[in-house]
Amino acid sequence: MEVEIKAWAYDILSAIHEIEIFLGTEGDFTSFKEDLKTKRAIERNLEIIGEAMSRILKKDPEVKFTDSRKIVETRNRIIHGYDSVSDEIIWSIITTNLPKLREEVERFLDE
Repeated sequence: MEVEIKAWAYDILSAIHEIEIFLGTEGDFTSFKEDLKTKRAIERNLEIIGEAMSRILKKDPEVKFTDSRKIVETRNRIIHGYDSVSDEIIWSIITTNLPKLREEVERFLDE
C-alpha cells in the first residue's frame, strides 16, 4: 500500500475518532442539534473524511470502501451546498455510516 493512501486512511480514522469524542458517550440527537460548536466540528471532520477519500480514489480507483463516492459527495454538499444539509442527514451519517467506515478502514490498514 502506498504511503500517501495509508496516511489518508489514517486521516479518516482520526476524523472518525474526533467525531466520537465530540459526541461523547451520551451523544443523542437532541443534544447534537442544540450544540452549534459540536455540529460544526463534526461537519468539519466529515469534510476531512470526504477529502481524504477523494484523494485515495484519485490515487487508486481500485480501493473499495462502501459508499466511497457518497462520502465524497457528502463532503462536497457540506462545503458547497451547506444550506441544504440538515441536522437529520448529518446525524444519520454519523450513527449509521461511520461505524461501518471505521471497520472498513481499520481492516484496510491491517492488510
